[in-house]
Amino acid sequence: MTEKKLWWQTGVVYQIYPRSYMDTTTSGMGDLPGISAKLDYLSETLGVDAIWLSPFYPSPMKDFGYDVADYCNVDPRFGTLADFDELLTNAHQRGIKLIIDWVPNHSSDQHPWFIESRSSRNSPKRDWYVWRDPKFDENGNKLPPNNWQSLFGGIAWEWDEKTAQYYLHSFVKEQPDLNWRNPEVQAAMYETLRFWLKRGVDGFRVDVAHFIMKDPALRDNPPAQIKGAAMHRSHGDAYDSQSHIHDHGHPDSHPIYKEVRKILDEYSQTSPRVSVGEIHIFEFEKLAEFYGTPEEGMEFHLPFNFSLLKVAWHAAQFRAQVDAYEAALPAWATPNYVLGNHDEGRIATRYGEMQSRVAAMMLLTLRGTPTIYYGEELGMTDVLVPPEKRLDPYGLSVPEHGRDRCRTPMQWDSTKNAGFSKAETDALWLPIAENFTHKNVATELADPRSHLALYRQLLALRKESEALQHGTYRSLDTVPNVFLYERQSENETLLIALNFSEKKQDLALEGNILLSTYLDNKANPQTLRPHEGLIIQKL
Repeated sequence: MTEKKLWWQTGVVYQIYPRSYMDTTTSGMGDLPGISAKLDYLSETLGVDAIWLSPFYPSPMKDFGYDVADYCNVDPRFGTLADFDELLTNAHQRGIKLIIDWVPNHSSDQHPWFIESRSSRNSPKRDWYVWRDPKFDENGNKLPPNNWQSLFGGIAWEWDEKTAQYYLHSFVKEQPDLNWRNPEVQAAMYETLRFWLKRGVDGFRVDVAHFIMKDPALRDNPPAQIKGAAMHRSHGDAYDSQSHIHDHGHPDSHPIYKEVRKILDEYSQTSPRVSVGEIHIFEFEKLAEFYGTPEEGMEFHLPFNFSLLKVAWHAAQFRAQVDAYEAALPAWATPNYVLGNHDEGRIATRYGEMQSRVAAMMLLTLRGTPTIYYGEELGMTDVLVPPEKRLDPYGLSVPEHGRDRCRTPMQWDSTKNAGFSKAETDALWLPIAENFTHKNVATELADPRSHLALYRQLLALRKESEALQHGTYRSLDTVPNVFLYERQSENETLLIALNFSEKKQDLALEGNILLSTYLDNKANPQTLRPHEGLIIQKL
């Protein structure tokens, strides 16, 4: 008998970047009422189970909402708390769960906590952030406390002239790091979780979760053994020249997330709540530690698995990553997969148009919980944002990896501004892709072989299939350019065959074809066409 699973173990999560989803105020920027207006698209047209909202909190927007000035409110640019409550109610009425971002590592420098902290060395909140005296060289020149680098470029310490100390910022200088070794900080941040849980949110995606605890002695990072070896993208020469063993990832973070799990469990009696951790750790054994254990305390329900984001488009490499990940997880743990988000280039740009269809089939047929980034269901592509219009602080320091390109407005139809906003085009916060006239929801709904049609069929099949919802995963040997795996439940066995090459591949498979990425009637289980994926039901 198949064990009943919770919603977050079988559901599909859809990430929305609120600034770019739907504008109802002609501001040129998306808002919460805009998301409410599109819930029927999400529930009925697409068929996702949960949405995750990137930050909508009051913020100076130095890092577009990840610099939080108030953890318990809505930025007026996005709407009001009443708008949030309405969105939550409307989502729940449609059976959609709502996950929101929680940013525990740092606040905005405009948060009242930091304003108070920097007012005086004697401030009651001085120790709520990481302040340190300078070092001095042999000539008496002032130096930062250590060699830590900001992920967004430059040294990770900012000098405060008034109080004559440095404060730590792992990201931009307007994002001072909270001091999680202070019990008062822990208590205050736990209360921000309870604020949203009481309102009824279904969970949290925890931003840079592994950053909150640093080496208590603030020791220098040693040189990297291999430049950039642990990272899936460049962060600049100075950052990548270090091995980041002291500025984040300290084991003391685990007790914090055990406490977070207890808080979520308090509110899970009526409806299961979920925590998803943004953890850029690519050694699967270390990543699995963030699940916690039943014996010593549970932590994240889903520590984000970003491993596929750094894999070249080769069947063997994807198979190796998936197999290694599955092998590293505890038997009770739920895997999860991500192929795109607000920090990465669009899938169709990274891999190609036809390849992105194969990637969609892979994402939605692997075991566990997948996350879809808004617009990927349309095959949206990166937008080459002119230098004068770039806004992302990370992109300004590492231009080739700027994130504006993948945060552009959602493409709803072929009318002005892709139906995203009635504002003047030059007032849009970011430009729209030139291909919006055919890459949009309205056009693709009318095309039975479109990208959107494929996602809709994949999502519908996933809901109907016992093997995809509950089945085991096993990869199978086949020809070199094909990733072949089996999903098996008590009453159903499916084969998923994914051709990663530009040539047809002959296979010795038998069964009924349930779906081809080509969405036509010419699929053959004996032969995969170039860049074709098949879901085959074994007889």
